[in-house]
Amino acid sequence: MSEQKLAAELRTEFGKGYARRARMANLIPAVIYGHGADPIHVTLPAKATTLAVRTPNALLSLDINGEGHLALVKDVQRDPVKQIIEHIDLLTVRQGEKVTVDVPVHVEGETAPGTVHNLELTVVSLEAEATHLPTAVEVNIEGRAAGEHIHASDLVLPKGTVLLTDAEALVVNISEAAAAEEEGATEGGEAVSGEASEAAEEAAAE
Repeated sequence: MSEQKLAAELRTEFGKGYARRARMANLIPAVIYGHGADPIHVTLPAKATTLAVRTPNALLSLDINGEGHLALVKDVQRDPVKQIIEHIDLLTVRQGEKVTVDVPVHVEGETAPGTVHNLELTVVSLEAEATHLPTAVEVNIEGRAAGEHIHASDLVLPKGTVLLTDAEALVVNISEAAAAEEEGATEGGEAVSGEASEAAEEAAAE
């Protein structure tokens, strides 16, 4: 994954009032930390940054007053309603440095007829070079039969990465479609039955 270049500006103001003014000016407050250095507080261009962080573990090449900084997006804080980015935490990294990242699991293919798959683990933790971070780990389920399980140890990892997630962790579970539907129907039936029973008890009490 190549880094995405952004121009950043140093900031000396903080607080909710400043954050609101920054967002009105189409800027996003951010902080860069790591390697034992003092945190660097900056603002980033809202539109370009919003596009950049759509990629998991985005790597940003920041120009701060003519000085280059390589940083990994570690946390994106959003407004819970509007989903507007309010603040970003960035981890400074160096070429060749190893970092720990959570990478999404993507399922490819179709299981055998009459079966369904359940993705039990949506992300796995990997150690990878900061400048060569994978965007996803692919797992192929083509033709898999009911009763089969895919564990973290079965994943084909991107080159140069090391698995940190427990090797025995269940990633994908394959089951019969009829059994899965029956289980869902049973759970739903139990819920309805329970509600009906409670309603009957309340009516009897009245």
